[in-house]
Amino acid sequence: MKQILDDIERRKDEFAALPLFVFMRDESLTPEQRLIFYPGMAHFIMSFADLNKYVLRDEQSGDCYQSLVNAHTHEDDYHWVWYIEDLRALGAERIRTGTGALNFLWGDETRASRILSYRLAHLIASANSVQRLALIEAMEETANVFFTQSSRLAAQIEAERGVRLKFYGQFHFDVDSNHTLHAEADLLAGIELDAETRAQTLGMVAEVFRLFSDWMEELLRIAMVEQIRQNRRAAVASHS
Repeated sequence: MKQILDDIERRKDEFAALPLFVFMRDESLTPEQRLIFYPGMAHFIMSFADLNKYVLRDEQSGDCYQSLVNAHTHEDDYHWVWYIEDLRALGAERIRTGTGALNFLWGDETRASRILSYRLAHLIASANSVQRLALIEAMEETANVFFTQSSRLAAQIEAERGVRLKFYGQFHFDVDSNHTLHAEADLLAGIELDAETRAQTLGMVAEVFRLFSDWMEELLRIAMVEQIRQNRRAAVASHS
């Protein structure tokens, strides 16, 4: 498993260089502008709870590695509540409601978010317990990169506006940092894999990073479009 973990670490470094994270560090923009893509995360964030409860978790299994998977899913499956709180705090209702929100969440603009959920479900369903641990590690590292950036923006928003963001902020980052699997790093590294399983798992990990990279590219496109829309609304308001 050590080779898999090393591969995840390498891919994490490549993931951290994606243009979205450059955008999130652009200090010429306000923190709110650098998080403006947040509505585009809704489908995956809300689906992730179902992935934990109904796809990753298997309470009937007596497999020790599946038990680790199960423990992780219990730690992760309620984070969508914080996302809902942040939607309210950031004023999502001012952007889209009702049918407009549905059209956005299931339209071409957010296709990668939905594909991410569906493809992960397929990968998990075909994975054994050790491979599920590898998939979780890959997902955790993409989250680590994202929340490292978002927590800094959330801290600025709280300092400037007094608005606390739990999902995007340090609270979520700290919870993720204390997950059970982080304490089991040596155990994971010591798992022996045969050549065929190793090759399959490396392919699965590569797919996870590809899917999340596609999603990050989509979020950046959403941010660019939302900025244009905001500028137009501001221009109309200034002339009215």
